[in-house]
Amino acid sequence: MTDFNPEKPYNSLPSLPPPGAQIETTEILKRCIESRVALAELKQAAELIPNSAVLVNALPLLEARASSEIENIVTTTDKLFEFADIAEDRADAATKEALRYRTALYEGTKMVQRRMLSTDMAIQICSTIKGLELDIRAEPGTTLKNRLSGETIYTPPVGQQLLIDKLDNWSDFMHRNTDIDPLVRMAVQHYQFEAIHPFADGNGRTGRILNILFLVEHGLLDSPILYLSRYIIQNKAAYYRLLQKVTQNEEWAPWIIFILDGVEETCTWTTDKIKSIRELMQHTGQFVQKRLPKIYSWELVELLFKQPYCRIGNLVETGIAKRQTASVYLKQLCELGVLKEVKSGRENIFVHPKYIELLSGEENVWVYYAGVETENANSPDLGS
Repeated sequence: MTDFNPEKPYNSLPSLPPPGAQIETTEILKRCIESRVALAELKQAAELIPNSAVLVNALPLLEARASSEIENIVTTTDKLFEFADIAEDRADAATKEALRYRTALYEGTKMVQRRMLSTDMAIQICSTIKGLELDIRAEPGTTLKNRLSGETIYTPPVGQQLLIDKLDNWSDFMHRNTDIDPLVRMAVQHYQFEAIHPFADGNGRTGRILNILFLVEHGLLDSPILYLSRYIIQNKAAYYRLLQKVTQNEEWAPWIIFILDGVEETCTWTTDKIKSIRELMQHTGQFVQKRLPKIYSWELVELLFKQPYCRIGNLVETGIAKRQTASVYLKQLCELGVLKEVKSGRENIFVHPKYIELLSGEENVWVYYAGVETENANSPDLGS
């Protein structure tokens, strides 16, 4: 039992690691094996799509939308794709903030491929999310309240040097306690980071990015394609309740199992999503090749999945066609029903509705283009 009082700063937040008997039970270690299998299957599914940009352009945007929604920053998948590859100043505030989350995830992945996770990296990630330079908070007064009742449920530690010391311990735990399974360490460090609550704002989103980066750092993921915030938002009440149980009673096992279950479930769902994307790419390639053989190329089809909100300039930049020809290609794809032309500010953009629906939907299913459902066995291989 801890000496936790929600009304007082939790300066006595225990250091890591927790007692081993609490975090490496037989049940936890069994769940670790199951989660590792699911992660391996996800990596394998991702490798079946030759151009990694297809997934890296899409799945982090889904993660950004869901992670932002956990903090009541609500936007849509359509808006994120519409503004993903242009200046964000035309987007609404929530979309801008979610896109900054995507940027932080990208930049964090590059950083963690060069060096280990650290306090400085967490500061950079949170600064990117918030769009301003941040440091570890120095001012008291931060509290977490129940949104419905207004009741204070947690007061994090105060004092900048104390927070820095606790973050040093957090970082040491991740990288020195290598006898503890990496997935267990991920779950433990996530609790600890949220309990330290080192920033005035953006802690939840920063912590969820750190989870993905931890998996990349340890080779359990190759790229940031795990859509873990989907699981958290679907189980939001349990997420906060189990965090609180660790704080109040040091009940580590239910929290760790919750995170491990989330990794496994999310990997399985994301693997199915990737398989559906691959199948839709093959089907779309066959459809375009049959109906528009004069303009067909695999590079063109692939671009419609890399940029589901496509602009004429995208075709020009990739060398598929010059500007006038690119416009003709896109308009022919609209006539075919593959794309839909919409107005966005001063320009027209070409949306890939079937792909957007697949990305946005909870079910990993899509509908055949008319007239080719019986010919799927003859569809071109990816990358042909």
